[in-house]
Amino acid sequence: MDFPRIVIAALRGGSGKTILSLGVIAAWIRLGRSVAPFKKGPDYIDAGWLALAAGRPCYNLDTFMIKKERVLDSFLTHTLKNDIAVIEGNRGLYDGIDIEGSSSTAELAKLLKAPVILCIDCTKTTRTVAAVVSGCIRFDPDVKIKGVVLNRIAGSRHENILRKSIEYYCGIPVLGAVPKLGKQSFPERHMGLIPTSEHAWAKESIAAASQMASAYLDLDALAEVASCKQPSIPFADYADLRRLSKHSIHPSSFNHPIIHPFNKQSSSPRIGIIKDSAFQFYYPENIEALISAGAEPVFISPLSSNKIPPVDAIYIGGGFPETHAEKLAENVEFRKELKSLAEDGLPIYAECGGLMYLGETLITGKKSYPMAGVLPVVFGLSGRPQGHGYTIIKVKRENPYFKVGTELRGHEFHYSKVLEWKGDDNDLVFCMKRGRGLINKSDGLCYKNVLATYTHLHALGTPEWAEAMVSNAISCQKSKSKGEHLKF
Repeated sequence: MDFPRIVIAALRGGSGKTILSLGVIAAWIRLGRSVAPFKKGPDYIDAGWLALAAGRPCYNLDTFMIKKERVLDSFLTHTLKNDIAVIEGNRGLYDGIDIEGSSSTAELAKLLKAPVILCIDCTKTTRTVAAVVSGCIRFDPDVKIKGVVLNRIAGSRHENILRKSIEYYCGIPVLGAVPKLGKQSFPERHMGLIPTSEHAWAKESIAAASQMASAYLDLDALAEVASCKQPSIPFADYADLRRLSKHSIHPSSFNHPIIHPFNKQSSSPRIGIIKDSAFQFYYPENIEALISAGAEPVFISPLSSNKIPPVDAIYIGGGFPETHAEKLAENVEFRKELKSLAEDGLPIYAECGGLMYLGETLITGKKSYPMAGVLPVVFGLSGRPQGHGYTIIKVKRENPYFKVGTELRGHEFHYSKVLEWKGDDNDLVFCMKRGRGLINKSDGLCYKNVLATYTHLHALGTPEWAEAMVSNAISCQKSKSKGEHLKF
């Protein structure tokens, strides 16, 4: 598997690698290339932008949450013969959760045997950049840094000094120099870029990034670095790889929720997925895993409908219920029906924003908004992250989804916090070995067949999640067909 591939990395977060990656992808698409986008790490928002730029789903490659073999599986499965793969790194090139940098962008580049392009924020510095780049090259010779893109250049003199210094001392080319841009095409808020579904000018922003790349980057040289004979990626028994791509959902279904018509002839359990601009954080692999396990996804939106169609389970992902709190609160009929379904024992799995929506109340600013009222929690918003980073959780109590003693890896990133906890700690089924969780170093609030948690799980790292979702949905479907009460 020696297809073209390239990793776009940086020295730290906020250096401009996301906009650089978007620009490169969009410019190559405009030139007729087929680009397979990937995001290193657990990030949803950047992945959403990369998917929009490429016109196809972006897959997360995360060696903390997912075993390396499955990371390779996903990379090879979702990169087609004529693609050029673009992988956006995260944080700094060598940053990780341990001193070995085992979860770093650098280690992922080595795993994928991919060349690295460094995006450097050159604000108020010149020759020192060469020393930094030289240090990165020598820090781990197995990481193949093949070029540099200069960002936030002050002018032609600034660029000239930087180019000469890097090419003389480091022996690698400068493949682009982007000036300080006056117009901000990518607005941000507390969790990074505003997601594409909330940004009315998202396509215009992608077009602006494409124009930036065409004007200031050597796209041919970047393509040559990516296409230059790369080492083959060893992976046993390609014929046995599960072709997840055959289950891929068209990108439009991720941007525009669809309610599929109810097919009474279908025996597949129907899993409702609440997806809109309030709840938008879903790994495509998670939905693909549900389909692979035999489920039919049914996309639902409380922002556009007050009805929940016939479903056998519900999955509520993360997002920004706080920015849509008023509309969510106004949809009383949807909230009441969701609570009624939960009381009747419908399997419901919720993450982060979904957890908040299932609570009693969400307080943001000086206003209080009623939510679904399934769980005895009042949530509020903080000015700083309340949980941020990878999590390791151990299942400590019985629940409908995971066996006691199972250890799960995921991540949390939220500004919300518990203002009032009215429940019983025995209803919290996860013990936090790493991370903050909901309250008292615990997470996973379980009520009947509802399980809600701050931790986001990835289906490739936790395959039992999709199996449990579909198994619970099938049980619900059978109980309803027999006219029996749901078990919990």
